Amino acid sequence: MDFVFEPTRSFCYKFGRYTVIPEVEAMPEVSNGVEFRLKDLAQLVIDKYLTEDQQQLRIKKAHSDRTDPIHSIVKFFVAFLVMEQELFVPFGKGIFRAKTAADITDDEIEEAALEEGDDEAAEFEGWIYAFSFPVLVRQDEPFPIKVGKTLNDVAGRVAQQCKGAASFDNPVILGRWQVNRVGHTELAVHNVLKARGKWRENVPGIEWFDTTPAEVEAILGFVTSG
Repeated sequence: MDFVFEPTRSFCYKFGRYTVIPEVEAMPEVSNGVEFRLKDLAQLVIDKYLTEDQQQLRIKKAHSDRTDPIHSIVKFFVAFLVMEQELFVPFGKGIFRAKTAADITDDEIEEAALEEGDDEAAEFEGWIYAFSFPVLVRQDEPFPIKVGKTLNDVAGRVAQQCKGAASFDNPVILGRWQVNRVGHTELAVHNVLKARGKWRENVPGIEWFDTTPAEVEAILGFVTSG
């Protein structure tokens, strides 16, 4: 990650997510499958990029008089992201182990292959789904909708998609459609919506469109009718 040091919580989050976690994942202690203390490995990466003075700079917490040193904020975000994304197997008290094949379900393997654009997974039968949040839903007019794909349970996939999202509301599933060649079908739906100018580019997340469940269903009917 190329970055300019800034004494802000936003910097701490991005540094933790895009630099510290990837480097921790690549460490021999992790890749060899032994147990490790996350904060100790995270500190090694922090020491690699930040000086002691930078690490000790204190940042005020929003809506509070409390201040925290940058190294502590980075390690907090690293621990939070690791738990939210279930990157490692936790053993309590900050101890983790890298996942092995025995820790990963067949569903997780399939979903990962599908998300990474695996040609074989894209050919599988699966589900196209649409969801949003109650506060965004509108009647008889377009509103922000996430259009995604899964090979397995739609509700479980949506819950996984929303894990860690900055929302205080539960998602509402607006539609689910079983299709053949799920990867190719999703891409076709996305391309039609983008051609219609419906893609929401500047939002946290991807695959969000200003559309309606009826429009998504109509596009699916069109692209799967051949």
